[in-house]
Amino acid sequence: MTDEQREIWRPAVVVVGASRGIGRAIAKVAAREGATVVLVARSLDGLAAAANDVKTAGGQAFTLSLDLLASDASTRLQDFLTANGLACDVLVNSAGYGLRGPATTLPIADQLGMVDLNIRALTDMTLHFLPGMVARGRGGVLNLGSIAGFTPGPNMALYYASKAFVRSFSEALHQEVRSTGVTVTCVAPGPVSTEFLERSGAGRAALFKILPKLSSDYVAERSWRGFKSGRRLVVPGFSAKLVAFVASALPSAVKVPLIGRLQRRSRDLCPCGSGKPFKECCGSRQTRRGVA
Repeated sequence: MTDEQREIWRPAVVVVGASRGIGRAIAKVAAREGATVVLVARSLDGLAAAANDVKTAGGQAFTLSLDLLASDASTRLQDFLTANGLACDVLVNSAGYGLRGPATTLPIADQLGMVDLNIRALTDMTLHFLPGMVARGRGGVLNLGSIAGFTPGPNMALYYASKAFVRSFSEALHQEVRSTGVTVTCVAPGPVSTEFLERSGAGRAALFKILPKLSSDYVAERSWRGFKSGRRLVVPGFSAKLVAFVASALPSAVKVPLIGRLQRRSRDLCPCGSGKPFKECCGSRQTRRGVA
């Protein structure tokens, strides 16, 4: 690339899902390095607050309110960057959500929405912007996964599956582009003190009560540091590393029933499809047999 070609664009850190949580925290970390940060989310109020964080940290902020589930979301983001003389140098995919409960009782539309946002939108953004990074020989993609991606997760089946996809997809791309000057990193934190735990219902599950919660700032710092050093996978915090190791080592016959039990509430609808609360249906039969 010639000096003349370099002058027509400025590198930008594009944070998708920047209005709250880990995405917003990563935007602040990048801004402390003086980066131009493009904040992408639906919430106008959230974007305004995140932009203020970026400016306070020393970066330049651009904001784009965008529905990531729209079929042309990546194209609209590209048009926004082009109109502002920017190029996506680093893409941070941090948008996503989870739902807790048996897959047979959760609304189908909400579960498919999880697939659309956690998998399809992340894939669309990555495939749209990664070729340009490879052509320029710099930059990369930081995808937000979870330690949930190391195992199946009964009572959060689609969320765990979506994070397994993020981890697998990211690690494969890391290998594909490793000799190009571009890095693809998956960050897989454990529970983080954000709105996600309450909005998904996961915060009330025994599993998430047992595991210590990290701050979004801590996760953002470790994620950014790992990405900048070219790492394939970042698992912030000792407890998350331990869980990831145990999840990888234990046979499915042991860990899957255990996770299902730890993520179940007595007032959850029974997964047998009876429509009754678990405690009044299969749970009561297990108690009579001395299982529970």
